[in-house]
Amino acid sequence: MLKRIHVQHLTLGMYLHEFCGSWMEHPFWRTRFLLEDAHDLELIHASEIHEVWIDVSKGLDVAAGTHSVSRAEADAQAEADLQQAAAHSASAHPAPNIRRQPSPMVQELRRAAQICAASKKAVVSMFHEARMGRAVDPAQAQELIEDMSDSIARNPGALVSLARLKTADDYTYMHSVAVAALMISLARNLGMNEEAVHIAGTAGLMHDLGKAKMPMEVLNKPGKLTDEEFAIMRAHPVHSHAMLKDSGLHPQALDACLHHHEKMDGTGYPDRLQGEQISVLARMTAICDVYDAITSNRPYKNGWDPSESLRRMAEWSKDHFDARLFQAFVKTMGIYPVGSLVRLGSGRLAVVTEQSPDALLAPRVRVFYSTKSQLRIPPELLDLSRPGCTEKIVAREDPAQWNFPDLNDLWSSAGA
Repeated sequence: MLKRIHVQHLTLGMYLHEFCGSWMEHPFWRTRFLLEDAHDLELIHASEIHEVWIDVSKGLDVAAGTHSVSRAEADAQAEADLQQAAAHSASAHPAPNIRRQPSPMVQELRRAAQICAASKKAVVSMFHEARMGRAVDPAQAQELIEDMSDSIARNPGALVSLARLKTADDYTYMHSVAVAALMISLARNLGMNEEAVHIAGTAGLMHDLGKAKMPMEVLNKPGKLTDEEFAIMRAHPVHSHAMLKDSGLHPQALDACLHHHEKMDGTGYPDRLQGEQISVLARMTAICDVYDAITSNRPYKNGWDPSESLRRMAEWSKDHFDARLFQAFVKTMGIYPVGSLVRLGSGRLAVVTEQSPDALLAPRVRVFYSTKSQLRIPPELLDLSRPGCTEKIVAREDPAQWNFPDLNDLWSSAGA
């Protein structure tokens, strides 16, 4: 049985199942082990981690009367928070003022694939220039930001979803592309004007440029970082700011590059800012950065399912993220983002292919598997928001438990 407890109640003899927070935010090599070493306990107590999950079936339980939260309770609360965020966002955030001609998902995925390829090439070039000590000109990326913005205006899900698909080799570069796409989409859902949307996209594209100053053996290490290596990586926002401060980058975007790892509770870095001390654009970048990081595969850990990632982020939101902006992000992505594996009321499994306008709980899906017969079935597109549709999503599913090798192809191959 899993229980979530505050780290102050963590003792030797407990089985540590998971840290509460992105694995990118802590330097520990392991996340599941019996806590037997007093030094490990000291490291956890001294870290910025507030809560952990313990497995009481494999180690000691908390003392009687100690506050803890069960997995079922945590899931129910996260689900309620997401539902509330979706309901609040639907009425609280205005639609963007400028719209492009809508584009079907399949058609826009083809355009998005070309934009992703061009954007990756541009980011690779910028990182190369930075490594060589040359000045980087953000103005060179403005045409790409315009293309991204137009794509998202035509169909919000295509570019955002396609940019999530990346290999370990191109993670650093495609992460910048993905965060830029997420930032543009979030800014549009917040009703920002076109200039602000472009500034947000530029911040996303440039936010990790400081990683160009990281030693390649640390940046591309196929495993968890040591404490010393983690400290080196935590310096990348400062490097980003130093490299871009004289580049002509908009001051708001420059600030986001420096402060996108700050947290609302003041435990972030590099300046341990909290609450309103963190700029809106930096708070937006923090949300988009974490979402793409935890949904992406890394050499040492597979990314979480998009829907599961939102649920995890909802658990951390009170400490990590701006509540209003996270609500807007939920509306941007949908309760079940594109690529999520879900179970329908009929017992069939489906992958989410596209959001339905004004129906965050009823996206469009591709049904492809019957849990009753335990067999693949001919893929079928289904709009759960269509009047008369009797199917509905009853649960998220963990892709790791099913191991469908073509899950991404089921929603992306037709367009890409």
